[in-house]
Amino acid sequence: MFDDFFVRAIIAGLVIAVVAGPLGCFVVWRRMAYFGDTLAHAGLLGVSINMMLHVPIGLAVFLVSLFTALTLLFLQKRTQLSADALLGLLSHSLLAIGLVAISVFATRQIDVMSLLLGDILSVSKTDLVVVAVLGAVILTVLLIYWHKFFALTVNAELYQAEHRDRGFFEMVLVVLLASLIAMAIKVVGVLLITSLLIIPAASARRLSASPEQMALIAVVCGAASVLAGLMGSAQWDTPSGPSIVVAAVVIFLVSLILSKLVVVRKV
Repeated sequence: MFDDFFVRAIIAGLVIAVVAGPLGCFVVWRRMAYFGDTLAHAGLLGVSINMMLHVPIGLAVFLVSLFTALTLLFLQKRTQLSADALLGLLSHSLLAIGLVAISVFATRQIDVMSLLLGDILSVSKTDLVVVAVLGAVILTVLLIYWHKFFALTVNAELYQAEHRDRGFFEMVLVVLLASLIAMAIKVVGVLLITSLLIIPAASARRLSASPEQMALIAVVCGAASVLAGLMGSAQWDTPSGPSIVVAAVVIFLVSLILSKLVVVRKV
């Protein structure tokens, strides 16, 4: 019924949606949206390192994203700038440096738009295996330490008073975010990765009564966005990555309407 490349695109998109759903809940709860955006923009610098050193692109993006997160933590302790100012500084500067580096070090024709907006239809069998394995690892870590992550999110000061591993688990969360960005860069691109983290979780927040329910609904919203976006892209010949995000936005608007209806019924 579908071509092989389209089936691979659907599977890759669904895997990322399943992982981004619960991880995106923590991004929303902890108000880390701009932080995720900064890590995503750093991904372009990882692409340029891939060209210079010929290391796997996923590994390069992961290392640069992790380095960016550590740099942010360092600057927060060494400067008087606010967190949002530092994030804005790092986000835009890394995006610009990445684009300049790609133009300087590119040894082959590079489709910058596919890097920015993603090209899920070009996912290979090898890419699919990497996405599946890495996605399973991220999801497993999230499930094992779900309660610790949530307790740290609800009240970080109380958690620190009762435990001594706050810094460790905050770093684990950053590593998970960097890993997701590394594996998703080819699917939705560096400019749209954060959308799959935030929009499904934001849609689920209005329709859920518990954290676990929000995570599950976020997965459903993300998966529906992937399927609707890819089908719409095939039907109307639109870019696949942005189409997925547009579908996620439509689902978010529907969630607003449903949440109002639920409130009316309760009253």
